[in-house]
Amino acid sequence: MISTTNFSWSRLFPFLLWRGLFTRANLRADLLAGLTGAIIVLPQGVAFATIAGMPPEYGLYAAMVPAIVGALFGSSWHLVSGPTTAISIVVFGAISPMAEPGGAQYISLVLTLTFMVGVLQLIMGIARLGVLVNFISHTVVIGFTAGAAILIASSQFKNFLGISIAQGSSFYQTIYATLTEISDIQPWVLAVGVVTLASGILAKKFIPKFPYMIVAMLAGSLVAFAMNMMFGVDVTHIRTLGSLPGKLQPLSMPDFSPTTLQQLSHSALAIAILALTEAVSISRAIAVRSHQRIDGNQEFIGQGLSNLAGSFFSGYASSGSFNRSGLNYEAGAKTPVASILASFFLAGILLLVAPFAAYLPIAAMASILFLVAWGLIDFKHIKIIIKTSRAETAVLVTTFISTLFLNLEFAIYVGVILSLALYLKRTSRPRIVVRVPDPKSEKRALVTDPHLPECPQLKIIRIDGSAFFGAVNYIQETLQNIGEGASPQKHVLVIAKSINFADIAGTEMLVQEATRRRVIGGGLYFYQLKDQVRKMLEKSGYMATVRPENIFRSKADAIQSIFAKLDHDICKRCDKRIFLECKQIPLEITPPNPHA
Repeated sequence: MISTTNFSWSRLFPFLLWRGLFTRANLRADLLAGLTGAIIVLPQGVAFATIAGMPPEYGLYAAMVPAIVGALFGSSWHLVSGPTTAISIVVFGAISPMAEPGGAQYISLVLTLTFMVGVLQLIMGIARLGVLVNFISHTVVIGFTAGAAILIASSQFKNFLGISIAQGSSFYQTIYATLTEISDIQPWVLAVGVVTLASGILAKKFIPKFPYMIVAMLAGSLVAFAMNMMFGVDVTHIRTLGSLPGKLQPLSMPDFSPTTLQQLSHSALAIAILALTEAVSISRAIAVRSHQRIDGNQEFIGQGLSNLAGSFFSGYASSGSFNRSGLNYEAGAKTPVASILASFFLAGILLLVAPFAAYLPIAAMASILFLVAWGLIDFKHIKIIIKTSRAETAVLVTTFISTLFLNLEFAIYVGVILSLALYLKRTSRPRIVVRVPDPKSEKRALVTDPHLPECPQLKIIRIDGSAFFGAVNYIQETLQNIGEGASPQKHVLVIAKSINFADIAGTEMLVQEATRRRVIGGGLYFYQLKDQVRKMLEKSGYMATVRPENIFRSKADAIQSIFAKLDHDICKRCDKRIFLECKQIPLEITPPNPHA
């Protein structure tokens, strides 16, 4: 039993819950997983920073302190915070129109944006808004990620081919410029890119346990070095990344001027939503395999503090990394200590390998980003969505196209709105199915079978959804259509076990239908009505209109009571014998007409 005091401290400092996990075996596993993660993030961090328009070392900085803070204050034991492709490309899209990528003003704006993202995420976590992530459908994330992948790949055409394309060009402008400058392709640059790309593909296929990005980078760097030595840079035009600063991340300070904060507010909200969606989705996906319980609100707090810390330690906006988090779990990590150790290992590796970055060709980085982009496209789920749902396919395509041709933060909002619209559409049209007694069942169990006959006077339906303001019109129209025309079904029995909630609008709709049914000589009845809906009827004063005697707990009581109110003259002429009670009414056999 956890005491109240201990519980409150663990909520404030969730890492206190790790105490029981500190064993020698777990520490050994975390050490190995941390070292593996540090090696993997080295090429990824540089690549992601390039996407974001930041100096290469900032991608590594974003994988250090933010990862430690995210591990300490998040709820997942395997989520690794740091730079991601989607966040990087949105950061570039938001800040590049305001300042020259890589410049001092650009870096300052990115750090300020990171601070604002952290504040928004922290506020949402404290306000316990973790449930909001559930309203962003997986289809939207897939569509946005696929679009971001295409943008990442297209942005690297100039580096892969050695041609000149204006910085910050849109997707359409990039494609057009690439096609018009095909004759200016640099063959040596292209050769380095092709070798890097082929090396990465082959390494991933034949040596999957070894980081394929490192293999690709080494292969591309060796080929570029050999070409430059043989022919000279003036001939090959192969540019290199340049050496990384051989030091740990410096302290930084965001720009808190009101003008800058207002300028970045829309982008900050979009990135905060996207980052939280990524982090919580990844946490839950891994938790399914690790059998760990994830607290969405705590993840919001962890990600918020992670970005707040990153803004003061030269880290740009971060989130949960799918590749690194999945690798962390597969490598055998037992606690979040693995993520913390990975950050320290990365710092050591940075100090050792920083000078060697001077030999890394830009074309090789472009090929690495092509591999990253390809891995982002979830072909499996895209095929499933297209095969199974037209509505989801429309959401997928709309989000994908919006990502390619609109501002990225606006594309995120489009996805959120589409998710909410799809959710509201589904909840506003709850499934309403007809139920009929099964003549093969001894107790006439209710089933859904359009081939079985219905009672000509009593309609039995089940409503699978809540009776709230958004669903009122649909439910009411369905109820009003029952008994219209030649059918005399004036009595309606609602199986209400799936009506979990009813607001004032829903309650009033039920009351109106109950009144209308009585006016036409029938009635509205409920079976298995939940206590929450019953209490709503009582508190609102509508129970007297619906009438307590029309609410039943058992099917047998409901059928018996309603059967007594049916027109038995109609029952005498009905040979379907729907209910067991029908046997009580003698069947009138109409003699054949000899003149017919």
